[in-house]
Amino acid sequence: MRVVLDTNIVVSASLTPEGSSATIVDLALAGSFKLCLSAEVLAEYREVLARPRFLRQAEKTAVLLEGLEDIAVIVKPANRLSACQDQDDNRILECADAARAEFLVTGNLKHFPSSFGITRILSPRDFLEAIGF
Repeated sequence: MRVVLDTNIVVSASLTPEGSSATIVDLALAGSFKLCLSAEVLAEYREVLARPRFLRQAEKTAVLLEGLEDIAVIVKPANRLSACQDQDDNRILECADAARAEFLVTGNLKHFPSSFGITRILSPRDFLEAIGF
């Protein structure tokens, strides 16, 4: 199963280790599904987690990002999309499209269509339920 995680899932996982987002990141790191990333999505993860409000946990976020990069399937989107108002959200959707991901998990469902091609776009709780966790 191929999955793309919106940046807010990785941020939430780093801030709230007992939440649904952290569970999803832990499942990715454990190999329960294939995490798919593009260079642009990974760069966005890095940029957001390098912001001043995350400086106190810089070492933790560096380890998290390294772990995600180590286990990820890196894809190269061939198409630019404009299905979302926010260009950063379009980059996430492009990654899911290029990966032929079954799921895109986001905490901001209102920013995305409910599905795109074969990709279902779900909240963290709905994703965990969909995979039987």
